[in-house]
Amino acid sequence: MATLKELQLSNSRLRRLPDFIALGRLDRPIGIYLLLWPTLWALWVAAEGNPSFQLIFIFMAGVFLTRTGGCIINDYADRDFDGHVTRTASRPLATGRISGKEALAVAAVIGALAFTLVLFTNTFTILLSVGGLLLACTYPYMKRHTYLPQLVLGAAFAWAVPMAFAAVSETVPEHAWLIYLATVAWTMAYDTLYAMVDREDDLKAGIKSTAILFGDLDLTMVGVLNGTALLALVLLGSRLDFSLWYYAGLLAAVLLWTWQLWQSRQRDRDACFRAFLHNHWVGAVIFAGIFLHYSLS
Repeated sequence: MATLKELQLSNSRLRRLPDFIALGRLDRPIGIYLLLWPTLWALWVAAEGNPSFQLIFIFMAGVFLTRTGGCIINDYADRDFDGHVTRTASRPLATGRISGKEALAVAAVIGALAFTLVLFTNTFTILLSVGGLLLACTYPYMKRHTYLPQLVLGAAFAWAVPMAFAAVSETVPEHAWLIYLATVAWTMAYDTLYAMVDREDDLKAGIKSTAILFGDLDLTMVGVLNGTALLALVLLGSRLDFSLWYYAGLLAAVLLWTWQLWQSRQRDRDACFRAFLHNHWVGAVIFAGIFLHYSLS
């Protein structure tokens, strides 16, 4: 039978579980979705609509682990800043409910699990994963030194694209970089909307972002970035001779992007945040177009 001390320790750990869930943002899965969709775009295109179940599992699990670990690294880097931003002031590291050492230990375990998954692919994919790790670790510190942290985030989120092609065919063809470009531009667009939520607090805390850099042209630049993503995806469809199903998905994405700009037109914090969250559906409809192209054409 468990001793009283063991039961108290177990209860203490259970009481802290919500803090660790919040640390990895598992209660807010939007980041998982936004990282997952471009990964699935690339995986389906690389495998011409027929990726293996093993690769689907590896990349979906990898997305979950990578995003969770990335959130922990980000919060560790920002632990002295988050308390000054309304949206992040209650995060576990900012309030001290979880220590820096505990956060790093959890991140290390998650990183080891993610790397174990990559070992079931091939040497080229393993080598590419190192680049992804460097980008993920670099991003949290960019907001202190450059007004373009969203660009680094885009590069990190898009890194799953060449990895997916490498895992399928051990090569990264030229058209894979069109998906990469589209993902970088799209990520910069929706993360600018996200940064608009915190812009006033970030200015006070000395944190940099594209929302601050773009100023009054913020929504214009969101439109330009989404337009860049669209152009890259249209070029992809033209290069691979995709069917109308694919372009129907792109049309749906354009309509969703238009709604987001309208939603954010007053720069209201809640409206910008809703527009940011809405990008989950953008990724979904683009994937639907790719899926239907390969399934029905």
